[in-house]
Amino acid sequence: MLLTNLELAFRAASVALLLMLAAALLQDFRRVLTARLGAAFALGSAAHAASYSMDVTSRIPLWHAPLIALSTGTMVMFWLFTRSLFDDEFRLRWWHGWIWALVTAFSFAGCVWIAPSGHVRFSVTAVNLIVLGFIALAIGQTIASWPADLVERRRHVRVFIVCATALYGGLNAVLQIAVAGYHVGEVAETINAGALTCTVAAIVYAMMRIDGADLFPAAAEPAPPIVFSQPAVDEAADQKLIDALMRLMADERIYRQENVTIGVLATRLKIPEYRLRRLINQRLGYRNFNVFLNNHRIEEAKAALADPTQAEVPVITIAMDAGFQSLGPFNRAFKAVTGVTPTEYRRLKVDAA
Repeated sequence: MLLTNLELAFRAASVALLLMLAAALLQDFRRVLTARLGAAFALGSAAHAASYSMDVTSRIPLWHAPLIALSTGTMVMFWLFTRSLFDDEFRLRWWHGWIWALVTAFSFAGCVWIAPSGHVRFSVTAVNLIVLGFIALAIGQTIASWPADLVERRRHVRVFIVCATALYGGLNAVLQIAVAGYHVGEVAETINAGALTCTVAAIVYAMMRIDGADLFPAAAEPAPPIVFSQPAVDEAADQKLIDALMRLMADERIYRQENVTIGVLATRLKIPEYRLRRLINQRLGYRNFNVFLNNHRIEEAKAALADPTQAEVPVITIAMDAGFQSLGPFNRAFKAVTGVTPTEYRRLKVDAA
């Protein structure tokens, strides 16, 4: 009885924290895609906290099935949330909704049809393999995008949110596959509920320690430079480094190189990566390294598109010469900066000539 009450207390605490988090995100940042996805992820996690059980040995109560299905679909939301958290160019597409719907529908079918028909282990294994797949996608997105974030505190919080969620979700998926069809007992269920509460509390606490405007910026544009009161000698040293960086960008056009990273630039400048990251963020006002690179690429592309001698050069050629790897990202980045597509920009320049 004591363990049952303790488990219910843990579940209630998790649900309460997640609902409060979702409400706060929607109240303060409802116009920001990342915050809306975060709120959806929190609501799905609340469904998980209310319904999850490692002990899957028999028919699941019908009222549990929708909650379990939403809980499974939450991992799709986790993947989308991670993508929007680390990729400033991410936009929701119609097929994202179809992926969520298919995963949720399959989980629901597993609860009301596949498992009750005698295929409990198959149902549990299939659902949790799907969960592990989306966790792997989220981790891959984090690894690929994390170095481009220039705001130190935000970088750490973002990685912590993803890692904590992936660790809890991954361990639960593996354990549920391992014990599918077996009774695990109240102790295991209580420990699991407690682990979820601790994970949720840690994530909420980490998010409270950073300015929400930093974690969920309203736009992917460079932030205004942050001015600090520093000794003149530090300012002079920083300015020399900025000048050297700008020479790399303007004279050598290093942004044209494929897969150029902040580590490559730091090596060329012979300074630690963290210092270059801070300089670009605090002195030049950029939050994201890719935006910093793309702005230089777009300036080169704008000059080429406005050049009458290059009027017959295809847009894709100009994009590739400037350092973009494909036309889609170039068009999106160009329009985000100029408000028009590259083709429209070229036409406007021709008409104005």
